[in-house]
Amino acid sequence: MHTICSMKFLTDVNGVSINFRKSILFASLCSKTTPFSSSSTPPPPPSPPTSGVDVASAAVSILKHHRSKSRWSHLRSLIAAGEDNRLTAAQFSQIALQLRNSPQLVIRFFHFTLHHSLSSHTLFSYATVIHILSRSRLKSQALTLIKSAMCAFSESQQQIASIAILDALIKTYRACDSAPFVFDLLVEACLESKKIDLAIEIYAALKSKNVHLKTSTCNSLIEIVSKNRGCFAGYDLYREIFNLDAENACRNGKREKCVSPNASTLNAVMIGFYREGLVDKVEEIWEEFSRVACVPNVYSFNVLMATYCDEGRMKEAMEVWEKMEDRDLKRDAVSYNTVIGGFCRIGEVEKAEEIYREMAMKDIESTRITYEHLINGYCKIGDLDSVKLLYKDMCRKEFSPGNSTVNVIIGSLCEKNEISAALEFWRMTEKKYDSVLEKENYEKLVKGLCEVGKMEEGLKIQAGMVVEGFEPNSDIYGAFIDGYLKQGNERMADKLREEMLCTSR
Repeated sequence: MHTICSMKFLTDVNGVSINFRKSILFASLCSKTTPFSSSSTPPPPPSPPTSGVDVASAAVSILKHHRSKSRWSHLRSLIAAGEDNRLTAAQFSQIALQLRNSPQLVIRFFHFTLHHSLSSHTLFSYATVIHILSRSRLKSQALTLIKSAMCAFSESQQQIASIAILDALIKTYRACDSAPFVFDLLVEACLESKKIDLAIEIYAALKSKNVHLKTSTCNSLIEIVSKNRGCFAGYDLYREIFNLDAENACRNGKREKCVSPNASTLNAVMIGFYREGLVDKVEEIWEEFSRVACVPNVYSFNVLMATYCDEGRMKEAMEVWEKMEDRDLKRDAVSYNTVIGGFCRIGEVEKAEEIYREMAMKDIESTRITYEHLINGYCKIGDLDSVKLLYKDMCRKEFSPGNSTVNVIIGSLCEKNEISAALEFWRMTEKKYDSVLEKENYEKLVKGLCEVGKMEEGLKIQAGMVVEGFEPNSDIYGAFIDGYLKQGNERMADKLREEMLCTSR
């Protein structure tokens, strides 16, 4: 929802001034300018252009009425015959505005002038094209062009490119009869370009003019700030955007109008606190749903459940699980995986299996995460037969195990003294999935191989360990020394003792 405050200003499109009496900022976004008229009958061939206006008119005629194959050569000839062999930004904007009902033609014309250096483009000519694309709902093309403008007019040419673009978009807004979400696209372009400070600055500039971004844009801003600046920075921005603080909500005795938060807004704040393990703050935002009259969705419930599951608080997690059913919310794969993972982490694999069976009965497709949770659970209780069956089923469904899961399996095999199986499994996963062995598992393999007298294999693993940046410690030296002593190789054992003493000094 975009609201506009009244003021008088002069709109300037590349030097083409339009003075609006009692106008309003960006012109009431609902108002429409009088469309350019065009005759259905092709005009007579234009005489050689003698002014900028003649050039613009002739260019419009060529673009509208010439066949696509010939229009571009005629256009180049026309522009080359002009004073500077190129269009000014003002002339380009005049032409584009008369073609605004043909946005694809406008963008082709724009790229044509760029490619052949046929126009002295400025931010205002870029803004004209951006508006034309926006009013035709060609959002992706408008977004791409905003990013191009940000690159074309860098800080060396403009004080701050994005703020300069905002100024150009404001000044050309009414003349182009644009769409309000063009400002959302500008913020989105900043966020995608990792220009978080500029996005916040543009949001603040628009808010100061009583122009409000869409809730979805605000949500993206909050989410990215939470991820990059911390959850409390995201939370503060959330309260500021939606005027939730008493001192900001009312100014001059009147409550400010603003956009309203939705479930996705609160989800973005919740997930920020969840990432940092702040259970109390997650619960606080959960309570805020009712305070701001928002209804939590499946994602909201999943975040709250995950918060409890990560803490091993399965009783609270299952209460949330039941509330989902009470509210007729259909649990998704994330819901099931969250609870399965929670039970597996505390070693209650049977309960995890119950949820897994229910998942199958509800026709919810299991994912790689489902299998990894169950594998971790069975490794925790030492049931390697179930681990092997799950891994085979996982491979049958063409799921690739994550590195942490590979290491959990190797560690469990080593603990059961299945060293050969662990080594074989690692070599297979290293080749197939580029798995990387953790330091702890390097040590387990080396110790296990030395215990059974496979010293050469142990040395190979230890060499790989060094390559990965893990220096041998006293436990590794001890394993080799004991292994060589069992074989009666006292010379090698003594040599390793000396080496260990030297490295420890």
